[in-house]
Amino acid sequence: MRKLFWTITFVLALAALAACSNETTKEAEEPKKSLQPLKAELDIPDTIAVNEKVQLKAAVSQGDEKVADARKVQFEIWEEDKKEDSQMIKAENNKDGTYTAETTFDRDGLFTVQVHVDARDLHTMPLKKVTVGKGAAEGQQAAHEEYAADEHSHGEKPKDEHGHGEHAKGFSMHFAKPEHVKANADTSLTVHLQMDESPLEKAQVRYEIWNAKTKDKHAWADAKEAKPGEYTGSYTFPDAGEFTVVVHVENEDGLHEHEEHQLAVAK
Repeated sequence: MRKLFWTITFVLALAALAACSNETTKEAEEPKKSLQPLKAELDIPDTIAVNEKVQLKAAVSQGDEKVADARKVQFEIWEEDKKEDSQMIKAENNKDGTYTAETTFDRDGLFTVQVHVDARDLHTMPLKKVTVGKGAAEGQQAAHEEYAADEHSHGEKPKDEHGHGEHAKGFSMHFAKPEHVKANADTSLTVHLQMDESPLEKAQVRYEIWNAKTKDKHAWADAKEAKPGEYTGSYTFPDAGEFTVVVHVENEDGLHEHEEHQLAVAK
């Protein structure tokens, strides 16, 4: 009986060690996997006819694995120099690592299509410029070509004060506009930054905030990098109303970008 007791104890101990070993291996593999960047490849025609139904497609991967479990995928579309009027289209998950949506363009022009992918606590947002119909007016076309030829990818490009404008070549910014913001409540403000489709790390990010009552006195909120390329800060809006939030981004390479957003604050 005593021998049987020790045999059972030995078997249970071996099982416990095996379980611990498996758990350790799993924990070792997960951090390695999480370090791999999220990639999204856009599959969109370079030229599109006016009123033509076109499919927007993004193939999402992490390392060699297709990502079929993205939390949110959206396509953002805007006309040249009109990012403030951009349109968001929710993508359908095809369960094979691809995400698609359909849209049409109702006029000639130069447009930008950017996909925003949130998956596995990571964010990526590659973009592509497309020509619709006859393209843009002559002046816009010249400005577009000048921008595309600019080799100073880390320098500041001229833009309207506090406007969206065109960012430096390779730079992308996505402000995750909070919903249901209330006055006198702490509000989280988050922006995702990329340079050449990789997270832009170690940047200095600040939010400049004001409304009609405080237009001569602007508030500032600093953001910290919570994850690679993701910067979060917080602010308590003192009143209800329409507030302007300008995201300011700088880094040691001379990058200096800003983007303006309007935020409705309820009582």
